[in-house]
Amino acid sequence: MDKKQMIKQYCQQFKLGGITHALDQLIIQAEANAIGYLDYTLRLLGTEAAHREQNDVKKRLKAAQLPRSSDLGLYDYSLDNGLSKTRLNQLRELNWLDQVYNIILMGPSGTGKTFLAAGLCADAVQKGYKAYFRTMEELINMLKMKDFTRSAMADYKRLSKASLIVIDDIMLFPVEKNQAVSLFNFINNLYEKTSFIITTNKKPTEWATMLNDEVLATALLDRLLYQCEIINLSGKSYRLKNRKTIFEPIEN
Repeated sequence: MDKKQMIKQYCQQFKLGGITHALDQLIIQAEANAIGYLDYTLRLLGTEAAHREQNDVKKRLKAAQLPRSSDLGLYDYSLDNGLSKTRLNQLRELNWLDQVYNIILMGPSGTGKTFLAAGLCADAVQKGYKAYFRTMEELINMLKMKDFTRSAMADYKRLSKASLIVIDDIMLFPVEKNQAVSLFNFINNLYEKTSFIITTNKKPTEWATMLNDEVLATALLDRLLYQCEIINLSGKSYRLKNRKTIFEPIEN
């Protein structure tokens, strides 16, 4: 067995996957450029560190459960929804997250609420924050099942340690009283240490109707609106404007 193969075996033994995959190229570069021992060692360790960071981001993105499209680098600035490029770039700096501010994205369906929320969540994950994306339905189901299934309890514990939680489509459907209480308790336990991004097509005044409890709705909004930026999105649905068709265009 040659020395290179022995090094790879040691790397596998010590679970140094980054060095294992990059070793051949690193050796070629070192020989071609007469790299010294210290620089070569630094490159080896740097390669491993970058590999582990990349894997860590992948794991956290998977745990975040983001929608398929969540890259704000692909955001269509031609969408006239009232959010300027400057304000979006300010949101992407995540200073509000460090200050434990909440963001409420409010507006009609198709104005980019979910895409913006998912994109900001993805940005947070990429920058090392514990950030998660859940629909209102997924969150309610988790709270309902956390005392009965391990997976729900694991998700509950995961979200309880989050820096950021996105709740998508909150108040889209009426909520039963016991579920509303569970939602309030969850947010009440976290609102001073966790930021929330809320997307909704309902005005805060309509939340009482969806919860069938004005007192509970007021208490919930009191927590969410404490240190909160409300962003009203407007305009026509992006999906309807750009909907696809199965037919070929007809030439005149």
